[in-house]
Amino acid sequence: MNSRLSSKQVKAEASALGFFACGIAKAAPVNNSHAKAFCRWLAEGGQAGMEYMSRNTDKRLDPNALMPGLKSIVSVALNYAPAVRLPEGELQFAAYALGKDYHDIVKERLHLLASRLGITAYRAFCDTAPVLERYWAEQAGIGWIGRNHQLIIPHAGSMFFLGELFVDTEVDLYDTPMKQHCGSCHACMDACPTGALDCNDSFCAGKCLSYLTIEHRGDILPALAEKMGNMVYGCDRCQDACPHNRFATPTDEPQLHPSPELIAMTRADWQQLSVEQYRRLFKGSAVKRAKYEGLMRNINCVTNNP
Repeated sequence: MNSRLSSKQVKAEASALGFFACGIAKAAPVNNSHAKAFCRWLAEGGQAGMEYMSRNTDKRLDPNALMPGLKSIVSVALNYAPAVRLPEGELQFAAYALGKDYHDIVKERLHLLASRLGITAYRAFCDTAPVLERYWAEQAGIGWIGRNHQLIIPHAGSMFFLGELFVDTEVDLYDTPMKQHCGSCHACMDACPTGALDCNDSFCAGKCLSYLTIEHRGDILPALAEKMGNMVYGCDRCQDACPHNRFATPTDEPQLHPSPELIAMTRADWQQLSVEQYRRLFKGSAVKRAKYEGLMRNINCVTNNP
């Protein structure tokens, strides 16, 4: 395509597809300060056992290496703030994992967005490629990367799935990068039970309960298992503590709501969960990431927690 895309049209179509926010950044290498911080984080082992984070660094830091001929990066955000929660006192899952797999939902809509805009040369991503998603969302003016290392959208919070449409076309008006607005607030750091956020303004994945309950393979140290409370998949404490999430509006996307069967599960049910039940409960769910063995490990870890 030789003609420029209309920023207004891109955002109108994104909104029509249910995206809460949309911004557009001009494709370029990641700025020097962010690139240095990312490389330092890797060098210090901040990624823990997520070896894939150490691969394809050239593509993470220069999106043109991921898609030759790239001109513009369209960033979108899909709200997942829970409209329905699991019963208080029962075992809990991070809000993003209550419904269907967000990868599929977001990517399907990105393909629809490209189709509606008449774009044929593009790539669609949602946490499935070496893309610094929060960085590009910040560059596209959607929000800023907070102290909890989540993207925070003004007057909306941080409970959003991010996606990107890489296109080979320029846009008539690019958005302005958003500055950080956490100020002196450290509520997320204070709320983190393991100190994963208190690492010289960095993030220690090896201490994070989300990493430990999802990505980590092997046993969870008893001292860290005690910090899990009744969470068996992920952790939302830094987000729950963030004052910006007071403005969150529950999602109206049915696919992101928990199923009646999931809501009905009790602690006793979870402790007796079979492989067949697991497959039925989490068919088409992001919870598959932890596998049955990982979820049962987590359930056993919190058995004696209050």
